[in-house]
Amino acid sequence: MPPTIDPAATAWLLVSTALVLLMTPGLAIFYGGMVRSTGVLNMLMMSFIAIPLVTVTWLLFGYSLAFGPDAGGGLIGTLEHVGLAGIDPTTVRGTVPELLYATFQLTFAILTAALVSGAIADRAKFSGWMVFVPLWTLVVYVPISHWVWGPDGWLAKFGALDYAGGLVVEIASGSSALALALVLGPRIGFKVDAMRPHNLPFVLLGAGLLWFGWFGFNAGSALNANGAAAAVFLNTLVAGCLGMLGWLAVERVRDGHPTTFGAASGVVAGLVAITPSCGYVDTIGAVVVGLAAGTVCSFAVGWKFKANYDDSLDVVGVHFVGGVVGTVLIGLLASHVMTGGVTGLLYGGGLAQLGKQLFGAVVVAAYAFGVSFALGKGIDRVIGFRISKEDETSGIDFALHAETAYAEGVHGHAPRGHFGIGGAHTPHDRDTDRAAD
Repeated sequence: MPPTIDPAATAWLLVSTALVLLMTPGLAIFYGGMVRSTGVLNMLMMSFIAIPLVTVTWLLFGYSLAFGPDAGGGLIGTLEHVGLAGIDPTTVRGTVPELLYATFQLTFAILTAALVSGAIADRAKFSGWMVFVPLWTLVVYVPISHWVWGPDGWLAKFGALDYAGGLVVEIASGSSALALALVLGPRIGFKVDAMRPHNLPFVLLGAGLLWFGWFGFNAGSALNANGAAAAVFLNTLVAGCLGMLGWLAVERVRDGHPTTFGAASGVVAGLVAITPSCGYVDTIGAVVVGLAAGTVCSFAVGWKFKANYDDSLDVVGVHFVGGVVGTVLIGLLASHVMTGGVTGLLYGGGLAQLGKQLFGAVVVAAYAFGVSFALGKGIDRVIGFRISKEDETSGIDFALHAETAYAEGVHGHAPRGHFGIGGAHTPHDRDTDRAAD
Protein backbone atom coordinates (compact mmCIF):
# COMPACT_ATOMS: atom_id res chain seq x y z
CA MET A 1 0.00 0.00 0.00
CA PRO A 2 1.55 3.37 -1.01
CA PRO A 3 2.23 5.89 1.77
CA THR A 4 -0.52 8.41 2.39
CA ILE A 5 -0.52 11.93 3.78
CA ASP A 6 -1.63 12.27 7.41
CA PRO A 7 -3.64 15.55 7.65
CA ALA A 8 -2.92 16.03 11.39
CA ALA A 9 0.82 15.50 11.00
CA THR A 10 0.83 17.78 7.97
CA ALA A 11 -1.03 20.54 9.81
CA TRP A 12 1.39 20.35 12.75
CA LEU A 13 4.42 20.43 10.47
CA LEU A 14 3.03 23.43 8.58
CA VAL A 15 2.74 25.31 11.87
CA SER A 16 6.16 24.11 13.03
CA THR A 17 7.79 25.23 9.79
CA ALA A 18 6.40 28.73 10.24
CA LEU A 19 7.60 28.76 13.86
CA VAL A 20 11.14 27.77 12.90
CA LEU A 21 11.28 30.39 10.14
CA LEU A 22 10.25 33.01 12.72
CA MET A 23 13.34 32.09 14.73
CA THR A 24 15.66 33.78 12.22
CA PRO A 25 14.02 37.24 12.56
CA GLY A 26 13.93 36.50 16.30
CA LEU A 27 17.66 35.79 16.22
CA ALA A 28 18.20 39.02 14.28
CA ILE A 29 16.52 41.01 17.06
CA PHE A 30 18.33 39.03 19.76
CA TYR A 31 21.71 39.65 18.14
CA GLY A 32 20.79 43.20 17.14
CA GLY A 33 20.17 44.16 20.75
CA MET A 34 23.54 42.76 21.83
CA VAL A 35 25.72 44.88 19.56
CA ARG A 36 26.52 48.57 19.80
CA SER A 37 24.10 50.96 18.12
CA THR A 38 26.49 51.59 15.21
CA GLY A 39 26.22 47.93 14.14
CA VAL A 40 22.61 46.96 14.79
CA LEU A 41 21.40 47.26 11.18
CA ASN A 42 24.30 45.20 9.87
CA MET A 43 23.59 42.56 12.50
CA LEU A 44 19.94 42.41 11.51
CA MET A 45 20.86 42.17 7.85
CA MET A 46 23.30 39.30 8.38
CA SER A 47 20.42 37.19 9.70
CA PHE A 48 17.83 38.34 7.20
CA ILE A 49 20.08 37.85 4.15
CA ALA A 50 20.58 34.23 5.19
CA ILE A 51 16.91 33.54 4.40
CA PRO A 52 17.10 34.05 0.60
CA LEU A 53 20.70 32.87 0.25
CA VAL A 54 20.12 29.55 2.00
CA THR A 55 16.70 29.08 0.38
CA VAL A 56 18.12 29.27 -3.15
CA THR A 57 21.07 27.03 -2.24
CA TRP A 58 18.84 24.50 -0.50
CA LEU A 59 16.26 24.22 -3.26
CA LEU A 60 18.89 23.90 -6.00
CA PHE A 61 21.30 21.45 -4.39
CA GLY A 62 21.14 21.32 -0.61
CA TYR A 63 18.05 19.23 0.00
CA SER A 64 19.04 16.58 -2.52
CA LEU A 65 22.57 16.28 -1.14
CA ALA A 66 21.37 16.20 2.47
CA PHE A 67 18.27 14.03 2.26
CA GLY A 68 18.43 12.40 -1.15
CA PRO A 69 19.58 8.81 -1.72
CA ASP A 70 23.05 8.13 -0.36
CA ALA A 71 25.88 8.42 -2.87
CA GLY A 72 28.04 5.98 -0.92
CA GLY A 73 29.51 5.51 2.53
CA GLY A 74 26.86 7.63 4.23
CA LEU A 75 28.86 10.78 3.44
CA ILE A 76 26.62 12.72 1.04
CA GLY A 77 23.46 12.33 -0.98
CA THR A 78 23.05 12.31 -4.73
CA LEU A 79 21.74 15.03 -7.03
CA GLU A 80 18.63 13.00 -7.84
CA HIS A 81 16.41 15.80 -6.52
CA VAL A 82 18.44 18.77 -7.76
CA GLY A 83 16.07 21.70 -8.03
CA LEU A 84 13.52 19.47 -6.22
CA ALA A 85 13.25 17.36 -9.37
CA GLY A 86 10.88 14.42 -8.94
CA ILE A 87 9.09 15.97 -5.97
CA ASP A 88 5.53 17.27 -6.41
CA PRO A 89 2.50 17.88 -4.16
CA THR A 90 1.65 14.16 -4.20
CA THR A 91 5.13 12.97 -3.13
CA VAL A 92 5.11 11.67 0.43
CA ARG A 93 7.95 11.60 2.98
CA GLY A 94 6.85 9.47 5.91
CA THR A 95 3.30 10.73 6.41
CA VAL A 96 3.74 14.33 5.21
CA PRO A 97 4.20 15.93 1.78
CA GLU A 98 7.87 15.87 0.84
CA LEU A 99 7.67 19.50 -0.28
CA LEU A 100 6.72 20.40 3.28
CA TYR A 101 9.44 18.19 4.76
CA ALA A 102 12.01 19.88 2.52
CA THR A 103 10.76 23.30 3.60
CA PHE A 104 10.87 22.35 7.28
CA GLN A 105 14.48 21.25 6.92
CA LEU A 106 15.24 24.44 4.97
CA THR A 107 14.23 26.58 7.96
CA PHE A 108 16.80 24.72 10.09
CA ALA A 109 19.52 25.41 7.53
CA ILE A 110 18.64 29.12 7.43
CA LEU A 111 18.82 29.52 11.20
CA THR A 112 22.07 27.59 11.51
CA ALA A 113 23.84 29.81 8.98
CA ALA A 114 22.50 32.95 10.69
CA LEU A 115 23.77 31.75 14.08
CA VAL A 116 27.37 31.89 12.87
CA SER A 117 27.16 35.64 12.24
CA GLY A 118 27.15 36.46 15.95
CA ALA A 119 30.84 35.61 16.28
CA ILE A 120 31.94 38.21 13.73
CA ALA A 121 29.67 41.11 14.64
CA ASP A 122 30.85 44.67 13.93
CA ARG A 123 33.73 43.78 11.62
CA ALA A 124 32.75 41.51 8.69
CA LYS A 125 32.22 42.70 5.13
CA PHE A 126 28.64 42.11 4.05
CA SER A 127 29.89 40.95 0.64
CA GLY A 128 32.14 38.38 2.31
CA TRP A 129 29.23 37.13 4.40
CA MET A 130 27.03 36.80 1.30
CA VAL A 131 29.67 34.61 -0.33
CA PHE A 132 30.26 32.60 2.85
CA VAL A 133 26.64 31.66 3.58
CA PRO A 134 25.74 29.61 0.46
CA LEU A 135 29.17 27.99 0.28
CA TRP A 136 29.09 27.11 3.98
CA THR A 137 25.61 25.67 3.60
CA LEU A 138 26.80 23.33 0.86
CA VAL A 139 30.15 22.22 2.28
CA VAL A 140 29.43 22.20 6.03
CA TYR A 141 25.74 22.09 6.89
CA VAL A 142 24.58 19.77 4.10
CA PRO A 143 27.15 16.97 4.66
CA ILE A 144 26.63 17.01 8.45
CA SER A 145 22.86 16.86 7.94
CA HIS A 146 23.30 13.82 5.75
CA TRP A 147 25.62 12.12 8.24
CA VAL A 148 23.25 12.59 11.18
CA TRP A 149 19.72 12.77 9.73
CA GLY A 150 20.01 11.10 6.36
CA PRO A 151 18.47 7.61 6.33
CA ASP A 152 21.85 6.14 5.37
CA GLY A 153 24.10 8.70 7.07
CA TRP A 154 27.21 7.19 8.60
CA LEU A 155 26.83 8.86 12.01
CA ALA A 156 23.19 7.78 12.13
CA LYS A 157 24.22 4.19 11.44
CA PHE A 158 27.01 4.49 14.01
CA GLY A 159 24.34 5.28 16.58
CA ALA A 160 25.00 8.93 17.49
CA LEU A 161 21.67 10.49 18.47
CA ASP A 162 20.55 14.04 17.66
CA TYR A 163 16.83 14.65 17.83
CA ALA A 164 16.58 18.22 16.56
CA GLY A 165 20.05 19.65 15.96
CA GLY A 166 22.63 19.46 18.72
CA LEU A 167 25.20 18.14 16.26
CA VAL A 168 23.79 19.51 13.02
CA VAL A 169 22.82 22.98 14.23
CA GLU A 170 24.46 23.90 17.53
CA ILE A 171 27.88 22.24 17.45
CA ALA A 172 28.27 22.89 13.72
CA SER A 173 27.42 26.58 14.04
CA GLY A 174 29.48 27.05 17.20
CA SER A 175 32.58 25.44 15.70
CA SER A 176 32.19 27.44 12.51
CA ALA A 177 31.74 30.61 14.52
CA LEU A 178 35.02 30.00 16.33
CA ALA A 179 36.77 29.45 13.00
CA LEU A 180 35.51 32.73 11.55
CA ALA A 181 36.34 34.63 14.74
CA LEU A 182 39.93 33.45 14.37
CA VAL A 183 40.04 34.28 10.66
CA LEU A 184 38.80 37.85 11.15
CA GLY A 185 40.61 38.52 14.42
CA PRO A 186 39.32 40.56 17.38
CA ARG A 187 37.38 43.78 17.17
CA ILE A 188 39.25 47.04 17.72
CA GLY A 189 39.19 47.60 21.46
CA PHE A 190 38.53 43.97 22.42
CA LYS A 191 39.25 43.52 26.15
CA VAL A 192 39.85 47.28 26.45
CA ASP A 193 36.70 49.17 25.42
CA ALA A 194 33.24 48.62 26.85
CA MET A 195 31.11 46.87 24.24
CA ARG A 196 27.78 46.73 26.02
CA PRO A 197 24.51 45.55 24.48
CA HIS A 198 22.87 48.74 23.24
CA ASN A 199 19.25 47.58 23.67
CA LEU A 200 18.42 45.00 26.35
CA PRO A 201 14.68 45.05 25.59
CA PHE A 202 15.61 43.89 22.06
CA VAL A 203 17.62 41.05 23.59
CA LEU A 204 14.69 39.89 25.71
CA LEU A 205 12.23 40.25 22.82
CA GLY A 206 14.52 38.23 20.57
CA ALA A 207 14.93 35.56 23.23
CA GLY A 208 11.15 35.35 23.58
CA LEU A 209 10.68 34.92 19.83
CA LEU A 210 13.38 32.26 19.78
CA TRP A 211 11.73 30.38 22.66
CA PHE A 212 8.37 30.56 20.87
CA GLY A 213 9.85 29.28 17.63
CA TRP A 214 11.83 26.57 19.41
CA PHE A 215 8.63 24.63 20.08
CA GLY A 216 8.33 24.15 16.33
CA PHE A 217 12.05 23.44 16.09
CA ASN A 218 11.94 20.59 18.62
CA ALA A 219 8.35 19.31 18.79
CA GLY A 220 8.01 19.72 15.03
CA SER A 221 10.89 17.28 14.62
CA ALA A 222 8.55 14.54 15.83
CA LEU A 223 6.99 14.93 12.35
CA ASN A 224 3.65 13.98 13.87
CA ALA A 225 0.95 15.29 16.17
CA ASN A 226 1.23 12.69 18.90
CA GLY A 227 2.41 11.96 22.41
CA ALA A 228 6.08 12.16 21.44
CA ALA A 229 5.58 15.70 20.17
CA ALA A 230 3.80 16.59 23.42
CA ALA A 231 6.68 15.22 25.52
CA VAL A 232 9.24 17.09 23.43
CA PHE A 233 7.16 20.28 23.71
CA LEU A 234 7.17 20.03 27.52
CA ASN A 235 10.89 19.21 27.64
CA THR A 236 11.60 22.32 25.57
CA LEU A 237 9.67 24.52 28.00
CA VAL A 238 11.27 22.93 31.06
CA ALA A 239 14.85 23.21 29.79
CA GLY A 240 14.42 26.87 28.86
CA CYS A 241 13.12 27.61 32.35
CA LEU A 242 15.93 25.74 34.11
CA GLY A 243 18.53 27.30 31.85
CA MET A 244 17.38 30.74 32.95
CA LEU A 245 17.36 29.77 36.64
CA GLY A 246 20.82 28.19 36.41
CA TRP A 247 22.38 31.24 34.71
CA LEU A 248 20.74 33.68 37.15
CA ALA A 249 21.90 31.62 40.14
CA VAL A 250 25.49 31.85 38.92
CA GLU A 251 25.18 35.60 38.37
CA ARG A 252 23.70 36.12 41.82
CA VAL A 253 26.48 34.19 43.56
CA ARG A 254 29.35 35.39 41.36
CA ASP A 255 28.39 38.96 40.54
CA GLY A 256 25.82 39.85 43.18
CA HIS A 257 23.09 40.73 40.66
CA PRO A 258 20.80 38.64 38.45
CA THR A 259 20.51 40.52 35.14
CA THR A 260 18.01 40.70 32.32
CA PHE A 261 20.82 39.87 29.92
CA GLY A 262 21.64 36.77 31.97
CA ALA A 263 17.99 35.72 31.94
CA ALA A 264 17.85 35.87 28.13
CA SER A 265 21.20 34.09 27.78
CA GLY A 266 20.16 31.35 30.20
CA VAL A 267 16.94 30.64 28.32
CA VAL A 268 18.84 30.25 25.07
CA ALA A 269 21.49 28.03 26.70
CA GLY A 270 18.81 25.71 28.07
CA LEU A 271 17.03 25.55 24.72
CA VAL A 272 20.28 24.85 22.88
CA ALA A 273 21.10 21.93 25.16
CA ILE A 274 17.65 20.34 25.03
CA THR A 275 17.62 20.47 21.22
CA PRO A 276 19.56 17.21 20.69
CA SER A 277 18.10 15.46 23.74
CA CYS A 278 14.46 16.58 23.81
CA GLY A 279 13.19 13.36 22.24
CA TYR A 280 15.39 11.05 24.30
CA VAL A 281 15.12 12.27 27.92
CA ASP A 282 12.15 12.38 30.27
CA THR A 283 10.98 15.48 32.12
CA ILE A 284 13.48 15.01 34.96
CA GLY A 285 16.20 14.64 32.35
CA ALA A 286 15.09 17.94 30.78
CA VAL A 287 15.47 19.60 34.19
CA VAL A 288 19.05 18.33 34.45
CA VAL A 289 19.91 19.28 30.87
CA GLY A 290 18.57 22.83 31.22
CA LEU A 291 20.16 23.45 34.60
CA ALA A 292 23.52 22.06 33.47
CA ALA A 293 23.51 24.21 30.33
CA GLY A 294 22.55 27.41 32.12
CA THR A 295 25.28 26.88 34.69
CA VAL A 296 28.08 25.72 32.39
CA CYS A 297 27.43 28.25 29.62
CA SER A 298 27.39 31.14 32.11
CA PHE A 299 31.07 30.36 32.75
CA ALA A 300 31.93 29.32 29.18
CA VAL A 301 31.20 32.77 27.74
CA GLY A 302 34.23 34.09 29.61
CA TRP A 303 36.66 31.63 28.06
CA LYS A 304 37.24 33.90 25.07
CA PHE A 305 39.11 36.39 27.21
CA LYS A 306 41.53 33.76 28.48
CA ALA A 307 41.95 32.15 25.04
CA ASN A 308 42.02 35.55 23.27
CA TYR A 309 39.45 34.87 20.55
CA ASP A 310 36.78 37.51 19.97
CA ASP A 311 33.48 35.65 19.67
CA SER A 312 31.46 38.87 19.72
CA LEU A 313 28.06 37.50 20.80
CA ASP A 314 29.16 34.27 22.50
CA VAL A 315 28.11 31.78 19.83
CA VAL A 316 30.87 29.46 21.06
CA GLY A 317 30.07 29.87 24.74
CA VAL A 318 26.34 29.29 24.32
CA HIS A 319 25.70 27.33 21.14
CA PHE A 320 28.82 25.18 20.92
CA VAL A 321 29.13 24.50 24.65
CA GLY A 322 25.37 24.14 25.11
CA GLY A 323 25.22 21.80 22.13
CA VAL A 324 27.98 19.64 23.57
CA VAL A 325 26.27 19.55 26.99
CA GLY A 326 22.96 18.43 25.50
CA THR A 327 24.53 15.94 23.10
CA VAL A 328 26.72 14.28 25.72
CA LEU A 329 23.98 14.13 28.36
CA ILE A 330 21.97 11.87 26.05
CA GLY A 331 24.58 9.23 26.87
CA LEU A 332 23.78 9.66 30.57
CA LEU A 333 20.06 10.43 30.63
CA ALA A 334 18.44 8.71 27.64
CA SER A 335 15.26 7.04 28.84
CA HIS A 336 13.80 3.84 27.37
CA VAL A 337 10.29 5.28 27.59
CA MET A 338 11.36 8.07 25.21
CA THR A 339 13.76 6.26 22.89
CA GLY A 340 12.00 2.91 22.73
CA GLY A 341 15.35 1.18 23.06
CA VAL A 342 18.50 3.16 23.87
CA THR A 343 19.14 3.97 27.52
CA GLY A 344 21.78 6.20 29.07
CA LEU A 345 24.39 5.31 31.65
CA LEU A 346 22.32 6.57 34.60
CA TYR A 347 19.37 4.48 33.43
CA GLY A 348 21.38 1.27 33.26
CA GLY A 349 22.53 1.52 29.65
CA GLY A 350 26.28 1.38 30.18
CA LEU A 351 28.95 3.49 28.54
CA ALA A 352 28.29 2.64 24.90
CA GLN A 353 25.88 5.45 24.08
CA LEU A 354 27.96 7.99 25.97
CA GLY A 355 30.94 7.06 23.81
CA LYS A 356 28.88 7.42 20.64
CA GLN A 357 27.68 10.87 21.66
CA LEU A 358 31.20 12.05 22.47
CA PHE A 359 32.51 10.69 19.18
CA GLY A 360 29.76 12.41 17.19
CA ALA A 361 30.41 15.73 18.91
CA VAL A 362 34.17 15.58 18.25
CA VAL A 363 33.79 14.59 14.59
CA VAL A 364 31.21 17.27 13.78
CA ALA A 365 33.14 19.97 15.65
CA ALA A 366 36.41 19.12 13.93
CA TYR A 367 34.87 18.98 10.46
CA ALA A 368 32.86 22.19 10.84
CA PHE A 369 35.82 24.09 12.28
CA GLY A 370 38.34 22.91 9.69
CA VAL A 371 36.18 23.51 6.62
CA SER A 372 34.85 26.85 7.92
CA PHE A 373 38.35 28.08 8.69
CA ALA A 374 39.54 27.17 5.19
CA LEU A 375 36.47 28.75 3.61
CA GLY A 376 36.87 31.94 5.64
CA LYS A 377 40.56 32.19 4.77
CA GLY A 378 39.77 31.69 1.09
CA ILE A 379 37.17 34.44 1.05
CA ASP A 380 39.46 36.75 2.97
CA ARG A 381 42.26 36.19 0.47
CA VAL A 382 40.08 36.64 -2.63
CA ILE A 383 37.74 39.53 -1.76
CA GLY A 384 38.57 40.39 1.85
CA PHE A 385 36.37 39.42 4.79
CA ARG A 386 37.03 42.24 7.24
CA ILE A 387 36.11 45.89 6.91
CA SER A 388 38.75 48.61 7.21
CA LYS A 389 39.81 50.05 10.55
CA GLU A 390 38.30 53.37 9.57
CA ASP A 391 34.89 51.84 8.81
CA GLU A 392 34.96 49.75 11.97
CA THR A 393 35.77 52.79 14.08
CA SER A 394 33.16 55.04 12.48
CA GLY A 395 30.46 52.36 12.51
CA ILE A 396 29.68 49.43 10.24
CA ASP A 397 26.05 50.37 9.59
CA PHE A 398 26.79 53.63 7.82
CA ALA A 399 29.95 52.32 6.15
CA LEU A 400 28.30 49.26 4.56
CA HIS A 401 24.61 50.15 4.33
CA ALA A 402 24.57 53.98 4.28
CA GLU A 403 22.04 53.91 7.11
CA THR A 404 21.95 54.36 10.85
CA ALA A 405 19.46 52.84 13.26
CA TYR A 406 19.09 55.88 15.50
CA ALA A 407 18.89 59.44 14.22
CA GLU A 408 19.90 60.96 17.54
CA GLY A 409 23.45 59.63 17.40
CA VAL A 410 25.67 56.88 18.66
CA HIS A 411 24.98 54.83 21.76
CA GLY A 412 26.73 51.94 23.44
CA HIS A 413 30.26 53.36 23.32
CA ALA A 414 32.51 54.31 26.21
CA PRO A 415 35.95 55.95 26.18
CA ARG A 416 38.83 53.57 25.66
CA GLY A 417 39.85 51.98 28.93
CA HIS A 418 36.95 53.44 30.94
CA PHE A 419 35.51 50.01 31.71
CA GLY A 420 38.73 48.10 31.10
CA ILE A 421 39.81 44.95 32.84
CA GLY A 422 40.11 45.63 36.53
CA GLY A 423 38.16 48.89 36.28
CA ALA A 424 34.58 49.77 37.14
CA HIS A 425 31.89 47.30 36.04
CA THR A 426 28.26 47.58 35.10
CA PRO A 427 25.96 44.53 35.14
CA HIS A 428 25.37 44.78 31.40
CA ASP A 429 28.93 45.30 30.21
CA ARG A 430 28.91 42.07 28.23
CA ASP A 431 32.61 41.89 27.44
CA THR A 432 34.44 43.39 30.39
CA ASP A 433 32.23 41.78 33.03
CA ARG A 434 32.76 38.35 31.53
CA ALA A 435 36.50 38.84 31.19
CA ALA A 436 36.81 38.15 34.89
CA ASP A 437 34.77 34.92 34.80
